[in-house]
Amino acid sequence: MTTTEQRLTELEVRLAFVDDAVQALVAADADQSLRIATLERLVRDLRSELATVRIGQAPDPHSEPPPPHY
Repeated sequence: MTTTEQRLTELEVRLAFVDDAVQALVAADADQSLRIATLERLVRDLRSELATVRIGQAPDPHSEPPPPHY
């Protein structure tokens, strides 16, 4: 094998490793995007549920009649 052929073979091997790494990063990015979207949905749901609980437990103080001593 000549030096040029050896260098070309080495570059092809490196390119294969780089291609594998890029594919792994793309898969990890897609997974993270799905996880983030799921977490955002859960946070929205929890905020809505918390607002519902707050409304059910504590009525608006402005809607209550004043105490008898006023």
